[in-house]
Amino acid sequence: MLITTTNTIEGKKIVQYLGLVSGEAIVGANIFKDIFASIRDIVGGRSAAYEKELRTAKDIAINEMVEQAKLLGGNAVIAVDLDYETVGQGGSMLMVSASGTAVKLEE
Repeated sequence: MLITTTNTIEGKKIVQYLGLVSGEAIVGANIFKDIFASIRDIVGGRSAAYEKELRTAKDIAINEMVEQAKLLGGNAVIAVDLDYETVGQGGSMLMVSASGTAVKLEE
């Protein structure tokens, strides 16, 4: 399945627009990871724990979006947008949402 943030795919003809598809993922941040992330942030390092959680959430959201596109008969998703938010009490959870337009490309 082709996935792109653009509205077109070079060299491919869109023959049918199938509709909006989306996927969401919410992952909790472990308290121990939070403590170590805070320490790393203080010394100016990158927080590998948070980066891994965000990557995992992004993959889940994109996979859900792709599954919806397949159910509609699509073979590509265009105009994909990824949004990142913190939710929960004190921002204790990370949410990633992916949305785009499922399309059928000429084969």
